[in-house]
Amino acid sequence: MNLHPTLRHSLLASALLLTTGLAGAAEPAALAKGLHQAKTYTVAAAPSEPLQMDPPALPDLSGYTAEAVQGKIERSRKGKVSVRRMLQEDALKEFIGGDNKAAEWVQRQHGIPQAIFVDDGHVDLAELSRKVPAQYLRETAPGVYLARLPIVVGRNGVLEIDGKVKELRLSQEGGAFLINDGKLFVSHTRLTGWRERDDGPATFRSPREFRPFLLSWGGTETYIVDSQVASLGYAKSKSYGVSISQYTPNMAKQKGRTEPTGWIIGSQFSDLWYGFYCYETQGFVIRDSTYRDNIVYGIDPHDRSHGLIIAGNTVHGTKKKHGIIVSREVDDSWIINNKSYDNKLSGVVIDRNSVNNVVAYNEIYRNHTDGITLYESGDNLLWGNQLINNRRHGIRVRNSVNIRLYENVAMANGLVGVYGHIKDLSDTDRDIALDPFDTKVSLIVVGGELAANGSGPLSIDSPLSVELYKVSMLAPRKSSGISLNGVLGERQDEILDLLVRQQKAVLIDPVERQTDMID
Repeated sequence: MNLHPTLRHSLLASALLLTTGLAGAAEPAALAKGLHQAKTYTVAAAPSEPLQMDPPALPDLSGYTAEAVQGKIERSRKGKVSVRRMLQEDALKEFIGGDNKAAEWVQRQHGIPQAIFVDDGHVDLAELSRKVPAQYLRETAPGVYLARLPIVVGRNGVLEIDGKVKELRLSQEGGAFLINDGKLFVSHTRLTGWRERDDGPATFRSPREFRPFLLSWGGTETYIVDSQVASLGYAKSKSYGVSISQYTPNMAKQKGRTEPTGWIIGSQFSDLWYGFYCYETQGFVIRDSTYRDNIVYGIDPHDRSHGLIIAGNTVHGTKKKHGIIVSREVDDSWIINNKSYDNKLSGVVIDRNSVNNVVAYNEIYRNHTDGITLYESGDNLLWGNQLINNRRHGIRVRNSVNIRLYENVAMANGLVGVYGHIKDLSDTDRDIALDPFDTKVSLIVVGGELAANGSGPLSIDSPLSVELYKVSMLAPRKSSGISLNGVLGERQDEILDLLVRQQKAVLIDPVERQTDMID
């Protein structure tokens, strides 16, 4: 991961000249105040062979193409189109069931809520508009369609919105949205939440204000290719923007529904409450797409999703939280070759017992907190990422063990290049505290470069163990030179002698841990 010399020079120069308010920010050691820290650590040379490993083998992306999506569309059986009541429809129970949920659509439709249904075969949008009354779905200009009712793709339905459709506008005033309970194909078009009153997109105004959305349920397939999606979603369950979600456990079992899946390729998403959200989803692929100026998150896979590929995307300008976050048992997934920058909090987050993920070859810069953040998620590999000029830490690891950091470049970040710490969350966040995790941290840092970070290259508090090998530390911003913080600072001379002068691997171990192992 060699940076262009001009870029390297400019970043180092800017780092050395920074006069930001971060000087007054809490130093890493203060962040762990009050927690137990081992009194004594040993520093020793360690064999380097166990630390050496080959770069991760990346998944083959060549099959995820627009042409491959076209091959998945079954058009031989013509679907059935109907307009019927939303009540008693499984795909709509989330929105029309108890707690007076139907009131939203009664008010907007001025009567008993109805929806447009596609069942038992293939229908394209132009055909759909010809089969329903114009007051529900009509062509307002050549290739431009306005839907004033929800559109539901039934369990055996296939809806195709292709290049013949310049834009599908979902009316905010009409309470329109798009539900996929079968197969949905969106390609070479625009999908927009539409505010008829303004004759323009339903741009975000308030978290609680209804905006149209797209949701796919369990057992479905959803494909979005070379399209633009804008102004969808608000702060209501399953209504976030573009969402892929399993049914409740009882309904999933009753309907025999497997985990949903699909692909997003070469598309653009802007002004969504969540740019992408998924729940209990398997094998979903997000490739070569742009997530720009979304409200809460750019890309947000959630509970018990696995086998995901998030590759080659650009995520920037997220207004409230993170660019890319996987949270709560999102396992065995790939976050590779993405750019994530200028997001309100972190560029990439691995959170809440999400394990066995590979975060590799990403460019993560100018985010307003950390570059990469790992919270309560062990057994993850970070390889070859560039973490540059983020306002706080380059990489932050909290309450996570067996975190392997290989060949990463953390440069010109406001605080520490790599910061590891523990934190007791039981009194601060009850929801997080309900998830089992240990207040332990252990790191392996091999190769890469930690340069010109505001509070030093490395700080690790209360580690279970730390292993370092061939880590380059350059251009300290402190006049005192390279300064290691946390427990590393106490044995800095020994660590640097082994690591730099002798070119050996270094193992930092707490004496208490060694005693426990002997006992």
